[in-house]
Amino acid sequence: MIGIVRLAVFGFVALTLLYFLISTYSRSVRREWLEKTFDAGGIEGTREAYIEAGMQAYQHGLRRRLLWLVYILPTAVVAATIYFVNFQ
Repeated sequence: MIGIVRLAVFGFVALTLLYFLISTYSRSVRREWLEKTFDAGGIEGTREAYIEAGMQAYQHGLRRRLLWLVYILPTAVVAATIYFVNFQ
């Protein structure tokens, strides 16, 4: 029983680290894309305002929510593996 608790604790610590790394990378890619889009021209306003508005839209977008799959998918796979190994 203690092995499952230890697996869960260390697993969620590792998944949290992975989540923050993916989140940081994804935000930097989006910011870079917004900067390149603005630098290409044809956009009114200041560069900082455009990038800030784009990052606010990113916060509420689907791509940001999909990062939660970092927690859901591995947990489901581990739970299914434990179930099938022990009860089948």
